[in-house]
Amino acid sequence: MLKIDEKLIKNFDWLTLAIVIILSVVGIMTIYSATRPPIDILVHSEFYLKQVLWLAIGIIALFIVVLFDYRLLQRYSYLIFGLGLVLLVSVSLAGDERMGAQRWLSIGPISFQPSELLRVFFIIGVSSYLIHISQYLKEKISIKSVLIFAILPAIFVILPVALLIKQPDLGTAILLASLFVILLVFKGIISKKAIAFTLIVGFISIPFLGHILWEGLRDHQRNRLIVFLNPAIDPTGIGWQVNQSKIAIGSGGFSGKGFLEGTQGPLRFLPERHTDFIFPVFAEEWGFIGSIVLLSLFLVLFLRGLDTAVKARDNFGRLVAFGITAMFFIYFCVNIGMTVGLMPVVGIPLPFISYGGTALLSNFIAAGILINIRARRFEFFYPPQNRT
Repeated sequence: MLKIDEKLIKNFDWLTLAIVIILSVVGIMTIYSATRPPIDILVHSEFYLKQVLWLAIGIIALFIVVLFDYRLLQRYSYLIFGLGLVLLVSVSLAGDERMGAQRWLSIGPISFQPSELLRVFFIIGVSSYLIHISQYLKEKISIKSVLIFAILPAIFVILPVALLIKQPDLGTAILLASLFVILLVFKGIISKKAIAFTLIVGFISIPFLGHILWEGLRDHQRNRLIVFLNPAIDPTGIGWQVNQSKIAIGSGGFSGKGFLEGTQGPLRFLPERHTDFIFPVFAEEWGFIGSIVLLSLFLVLFLRGLDTAVKARDNFGRLVAFGITAMFFIYFCVNIGMTVGLMPVVGIPLPFISYGGTALLSNFIAAGILINIRARRFEFFYPPQNRT
């Protein structure tokens, strides 16, 4: 029988747990409001009921993750990452296609998106890899170190990104590539100057490579870029989604219309109202005040995650905690940005709020890892380790 250390309970991060549960409950309420029938609001929607079930599963998964020392993740990091790749390949071979995308894998009655789980597996695998590679880079440059630095990134980044683009899931692909670069900078393997130089060269190259990149995009992806560059180009056509999103947010005013009083969701004006564009539904009902409270909850979650990374007991804990926090932050910024027209629409859900069982489960697993790292940051859990 697994013995639970009393000190683990004492140092449990109840604040992070409370925030993610509150956000999830707010999400369930908004999902219900967004998908309720326009006439009879007493008819229950299956979406919010499924989300309640996934919330219960997510909370159980979080506590299971907290019980085990997070350093076990480093020991089996490459195996965990390999499992994620196997799941992605399985989707390519035998995945279910929905709405023009092959992202779902069905095992009996259960259907899930491996790409959502891969986000956490990716952070674990890359964090372990960067720790190993930093040790080689401290030594004299050898053929072995060059091979490790040049070949393994292809496995960690190019392979999963290629599989995700094939689905297509451009949003998650961009997230993984961004996380890899962010962790490289955080670990100090690549300097900020090198990143700035690369970005400058990339922007300069856009006129020359733009045509090639444009031809590689699908029609709906091109339309999203067109709408982003010119929001007023076709408000009743390709610009409908973003236009209706802005209308919903603006109609909320200062204090909002009230719970179950919004119109964009139940009257079906806003596409993807319970998934990627759930924030406008929330903003319409709760207004500016409610939106500020919601954004403040996310801010506390981000700051708590950064504090956990700073106080982590070892390098692996710091990298994983920072990577998870960066993942939540990127998803948050991209989702809010695209709903208000500040970023292109790329199909990124709002963490803990948007509908999606696999996404909610993976977010709770990630939050469990954060809580695990924070609770085990003290010396009495294990001997001090090298922090360099």
